[in-house]
Amino acid sequence: MPQTVLLAEDDRAIRHALERALTLEGYQVTAVADGVEALAHAHKSPPDVLVLDVMMPGIDGLQVCRVLRAEGDRTPILMLTALVETADRIAGLDAGADDYVVKPFDVEEVFARLRALMRRSGTAAAVPAAVPASAPAPKEPPVSDRHIEAAGLRMDPQARRAWRGARELELTRTEFELLELLVRNSGIVLDHSTIYDRIWGYDFGPGSKNLAVYVGYLRRKLDEPGAPQLIHTVRGVGYVLRED
Repeated sequence: MPQTVLLAEDDRAIRHALERALTLEGYQVTAVADGVEALAHAHKSPPDVLVLDVMMPGIDGLQVCRVLRAEGDRTPILMLTALVETADRIAGLDAGADDYVVKPFDVEEVFARLRALMRRSGTAAAVPAAVPASAPAPKEPPVSDRHIEAAGLRMDPQARRAWRGARELELTRTEFELLELLVRNSGIVLDHSTIYDRIWGYDFGPGSKNLAVYVGYLRRKLDEPGAPQLIHTVRGVGYVLRED
């Protein structure tokens, strides 16, 4: 069955062009012009992925994202935005979006981001990401393992729950996947490219702030007064989980 996409974009030309491109790519697309319609369709027939324009009249893309996340809907969300400032992109991530594309965009980039979101959500076959020869290959434990532990952290990937000591952590999907990757590779420095490939399925390049933003989110949720920091920055390389 083709993957279903709910596209919300108030610019008619962009909406029609993207709807046609996605359809030709093999997606089953429902295209709407505003956030109200997007929420109605998402509630009536949940798609595999949502593509939301940030700036729409009435209920905008950020509000749609917040409503769905507040309802517990974890459907992957790709934001389309003409806002290029880092603060604007962070606002989208804070609202619960999984990724964003800045206008004007190349449709091939949209396809790549969607494929990555599908892989992460399990609605498409995963394609192993290439790991640079200089970086250690992230370890994959046996499928039968229920819990993974490192540096005082315990995770249950099947239930998508995580704890530091006795305290359960409230993590978004992306935060959970990033922490899981670090825990599985405790003590190994993972470079930026490897993390981007494994978590987003797409290397955003050296100018991207996505990874730093999510590491900051994790640190705020993990860190405890008087306890050692768990996620360490290795300048010019990447990040490592260890308890110093």
